[in-house]
Amino acid sequence: MKVTLSALDTSESSFTPLVVIELAQDVKEETKEWLKNRIIAKKKDGGAQLLFRPLLNKYEQETLENQNLYLVGASKIRMLLGAEAVGLVKECNDNTMRAFTYRTRQNFKGFDDNNDDFLTMAECQFIIKHELENLRAKGEKMIPGYPQAKLYPGKSLLRRLLTSGIVIQVFPLHDSEALKKLEDTWYTRFALKYQPIDSIRGYFGETIALYFGFLEYFTFALIPMAVIGLPYYLFVWEDYDKYVIFASFNLIWSTVILEVWKRGCANMTYRWGTLLMKRKFEEPRPGFHGVLGINSITGKEEPLYPSYKRQLRIYLVSLPFVCLCLYFSLYVMMIYFDMEVWALGLHENSGSEWTSVLLYVPSIIYAIVIEIMNRLYRYAAEFLTSWENHRLESAYQNHLILKVLVMSQKKKKKNLLAILFYIMSVLISISTNNSSLATLLITSQILNQIMESFLPYWLQRKHGVRVKRKVQALKADIDATLYEQVILEKEMGTYLGTFDDYLELFLQFGYVSLFSCVYPLAAAFAVVFKRPFSEPSANIGVWQLAFETMSVISVVTNCALIGMSPQVNAVFPESKADLILIVVAVEVSKDLNLF
Repeated sequence: MKVTLSALDTSESSFTPLVVIELAQDVKEETKEWLKNRIIAKKKDGGAQLLFRPLLNKYEQETLENQNLYLVGASKIRMLLGAEAVGLVKECNDNTMRAFTYRTRQNFKGFDDNNDDFLTMAECQFIIKHELENLRAKGEKMIPGYPQAKLYPGKSLLRRLLTSGIVIQVFPLHDSEALKKLEDTWYTRFALKYQPIDSIRGYFGETIALYFGFLEYFTFALIPMAVIGLPYYLFVWEDYDKYVIFASFNLIWSTVILEVWKRGCANMTYRWGTLLMKRKFEEPRPGFHGVLGINSITGKEEPLYPSYKRQLRIYLVSLPFVCLCLYFSLYVMMIYFDMEVWALGLHENSGSEWTSVLLYVPSIIYAIVIEIMNRLYRYAAEFLTSWENHRLESAYQNHLILKVLVMSQKKKKKNLLAILFYIMSVLISISTNNSSLATLLITSQILNQIMESFLPYWLQRKHGVRVKRKVQALKADIDATLYEQVILEKEMGTYLGTFDDYLELFLQFGYVSLFSCVYPLAAAFAVVFKRPFSEPSANIGVWQLAFETMSVISVVTNCALIGMSPQVNAVFPESKADLILIVVAVEVSKDLNLF
């Protein structure tokens, strides 16, 4: 017999706040009261049966400022029943992995009625987020106080509140004590050791933990390339001897590391329970719009938008725009070629120290320009992908990733591929490519660290000092620690997911797999925002395909280098057709192994 929420007392006089809801400053009182009642109401009455209170009481609001901030939590029983509702998979006492149920809770490893650590904090916040998003309109035709904010049966109230601007943001709170423990075991003490991936998963969730797991794995995978590449870089070899051997190693390395990662990823997600977690139908994304109708698959009432209109927007607007951007990036690349030739000619004519330094200037300028172009293009790609009006968040993310990867490859990879063969075939010797690739790689890494690490950290510290001064000046009788934390986190930048982090690893993988044979030291150069909600993940998603595609591209470049070597040409002195067939056969067999 299934245990229901209505049969249990899930109320508590006090609770640990896990999630913060910020309302707009001018929200009407009747709207606040309606939202509160829906959140705390029992499930049988259409509520979420969660715990809810304002950050400040009326007196404190008058003393401080009218902060429309509200704290959300849940009782222990509510969390356990929520874990069953979302289908969390946990390890049983017999070492099997099964979907958690409240009725059989004693059969699960680590469960105890007095143990509050059975569910991780990330899982608790994911449950609250799930329950808030599943608050649905019943008899309401509009949001009370806002007749223009229409509702229909089954519509997610939270998504409608967000799109209407009534709710500004919903975010999970950091746990200062748990975060400090994680910092101590993770990065505050310098030590060569594995990352605490399970602890990261417990605090941030599977999606973030998988990224750091992949980052750690990729870092260790670079060690063989760095160890082998260093002597190749230091000692003078016959050029083609060096490139042929290193390119051959590249072919094996780029395939093996991705296949081994699949196995390691499956092991982690099985242990976490997300590999077996059942997936439910995705809700329409908040920005999706269309004519109200009945979805033929789910049977629910929701906006409907013809797919042919979306396809027209993709092929008649988005695709031409991407092609135009590609043409512009190639034009900028040709300017870079001309600058390199000019700098090289100037150096050959004068041979001074000043001109030797000048050789690096085109690559530095080009690296800065493509970083600026990438950021501008990213804004345009996000606008176009949103305008295409994809129903699901996963479809939106896949189309956005495709657009950004195409441009990132063209700007940072395929243009480098063009540089490689252009310089090899027409302008300069391969050895000149070393400095170009090294400068591009190092400059890109420096810019990324400044924009993604140092600048956000500096801005956060600066804002934190202002908040502390403000709280100290108020001298109000409030929970200053909690108030200060919520206000500080409210103003933090939103962490938009692992897209940019995976993109950076993807670009580094391209540098190594495509060009480490030209610049063997490439592998040796390849180590805070508002807390994101946890999202259960079974793998790294579309990024696995992206890395495998890059691996295929690396086969083409490395096989081409092998085929151009005097040693391989000597085997086929009279028949170039045999040589071409051998190279193609190697590429096809590699591609079949990948897919």
